[in-house]
Amino acid sequence: METTDAFAGLECVDCGMIHDAEAVSHRCPDCDGFLDPVYEYDAIDLDREALADRPFDSQWRYEELLPFPRESAVTTDEGATPLVDCPDLADELGVERVLIKDDGRNPTGSTTDRGGSVAATAAAQHGTTDVALASTGNGGQAAAAYAGRADLESHVYVPSRSSFTNKAMINVHGGDMNVVGGRFDDAVGAYEEGMGEHDDWYSLQPFETPYRHEGAKTTLFEIVESLEWEVPDAICYPTGIGVGLVGAYKGATELRELGLIDELPPLYAAQAAGCAPIVDALEDDRDDHEPVDRPDTICGEIEIADPPASSRVLEAVRETDGGAVATEDRDILESGVRVATHEGLELAPSPAAAASGAWELAERGEFDGDETVVIVNTTAGNKEGDVLRSHLMSQGV
Repeated sequence: METTDAFAGLECVDCGMIHDAEAVSHRCPDCDGFLDPVYEYDAIDLDREALADRPFDSQWRYEELLPFPRESAVTTDEGATPLVDCPDLADELGVERVLIKDDGRNPTGSTTDRGGSVAATAAAQHGTTDVALASTGNGGQAAAAYAGRADLESHVYVPSRSSFTNKAMINVHGGDMNVVGGRFDDAVGAYEEGMGEHDDWYSLQPFETPYRHEGAKTTLFEIVESLEWEVPDAICYPTGIGVGLVGAYKGATELRELGLIDELPPLYAAQAAGCAPIVDALEDDRDDHEPVDRPDTICGEIEIADPPASSRVLEAVRETDGGAVATEDRDILESGVRVATHEGLELAPSPAAAASGAWELAERGEFDGDETVVIVNTTAGNKEGDVLRSHLMSQGV
């Protein structure tokens, strides 16, 4: 494999063993734990001035903190999305500043392009021919796109409720799309059956591959750098499986390790009240979640009743002095409309949960008034514009 100089291999988050990334690609062969890329941080020569001299053109500008060099990456120049000042929202929340990290401007319209790029690069370097995953929609579209770019076959399992745009574009990118009746857990079951029947398929499932959250951490890098290395007082992430939050936590710890920041930004998981296992676990002071028996939310992208790495998500919010918040679908949809109306930015329903969560935190008195709050928009609003329009129509608009 062609890797960056400081990349040291894959560490098991359970037993601590470090494995050669060329020999091991997914789970720990010793204990079946999840793996995490690790680096020799003392060997990384990266400072603020060096980054300032580079063009803000792609997540691969941070290649020293990624497993693979830019020249070998499967990339469509994902990342480098804007951090947009939203003064009207700041006034409404009663804080000094609100910014939206608009990751819906990635090539396939979602933040999953970041991890899709790194994971597809790993798959290509391992010499696979076929990749597979279950997805609520966005991750499947990204996987199909990057697999196509790498000349790989992709097999994507999505629940029937996945948006028409995602399903259409999986096919357009050449993916083998399998629509599964039911919800995300049913799609996971079908994916597992497919993997069992094809031992040559390479999994791109979040946390099964150690590379999805590795790409996701670059969102945090960009947020902090765009704020001239000032750490925001709160970052609100829409949270289903939790790839973004786990990546953000790792990215923040790496920046602190390198001396680029002094403290970690508080991370907040925002979920829909109809499916909030992370919020429930945090409120009950548990280290793991209990699966939601009857998930029920319009926010299909984050309707994950049984997140596979909830302990890592909970660690991310606890270790950063963040938190978790759940709001009702009606409030989430209204937040998406308010952001579009007052700031001109388009949030799909699921990432609108992060905006709704920020409002809820403000109403609870979590903010003093001088904070900088970042809301992460993970998906382009036009992917599910019909849902927001239906919300308006239900109110006679």
